[in-house]
Amino acid sequence: MVTLTPETVAFLSRGLTAAVGLFVAALAYRGFRRNGVRKMRWLALGIALLTTGAFLAVAVAERLGADVGYILLARNLVTVAGLGAVLYALLVD
Repeated sequence: MVTLTPETVAFLSRGLTAAVGLFVAALAYRGFRRNGVRKMRWLALGIALLTTGAFLAVAVAERLGADVGYILLARNLVTVAGLGAVLYALLVD
């Protein structure tokens, strides 16, 4: 019988979020390539950062043995960058 720890479940759920987010970002980037609308490129970047970027930031910080505070800082910095890209996509013409 397989026993899943809370850490494993958290990692798997973050990984699934990253995979789905990367798929959505790829669709947005494909829309940019098809139509040439620059907003779609920024939207794709923002979605990728919010999902896959946050996953990678946490995974790398954990792998390096960072404290919880640094892990949260890394995740939040990537999240702010992703939200900034989405905001730019929505506001800039």
